[in-house]
Amino acid sequence: MGYPGLTLDGVAARAETSRPVLARRWSNRAELVVAAIHHHTAQAALDLPDTGTLRGDVLALLRQMSAGVDDMAAVLSFMFTDYFEASGLPPSELRGRVIAGIPSRMTAIIGRAVERGEIDPDRLSPRIVSLPLDLARHDVMMNRTPVPDDTLIEIVDRIFLPLVLATGPRPKDIRDRGERKQRSTRHER
Repeated sequence: MGYPGLTLDGVAARAETSRPVLARRWSNRAELVVAAIHHHTAQAALDLPDTGTLRGDVLALLRQMSAGVDDMAAVLSFMFTDYFEASGLPPSELRGRVIAGIPSRMTAIIGRAVERGEIDPDRLSPRIVSLPLDLARHDVMMNRTPVPDDTLIEIVDRIFLPLVLATGPRPKDIRDRGERKQRSTRHER
């Protein structure tokens, strides 16, 4: 059935109400679905892992996300069907509407790790903070199955933690070294 089969009449019947009642709150089925996804996302945000370590918290969050692959598949089905064609909005706009006003679980996890001294806050950027979720989300989108645990561990241990832990070179230092090397290579030519 999915999004193409969703109708306001069907939703009204299941909710034991009438279509005009729904129409007063949501002008079309896309708005109703965005509101439903927002509600579901807000409920999920209340379940914040707290293992006592950055590694444990991020892995727990990624495992929760991976276990919800069926929910994510439903959202993706909605996103990549009539909604974008009808609205003309990019996926980022829909995502922004869905998560508007909902506290970021990853940001909360990062905040606790900074307080514990596990992370050097100077090493953080919005892209680095979202990296573990972005990588796991990509895997879910590509495979439409839960992400294997060894993949989640690799994302955390080999990609994310080296970028944020309070020891070792900072990402900016690494970038600066790469730019210096690139400049010196240009000068040698």
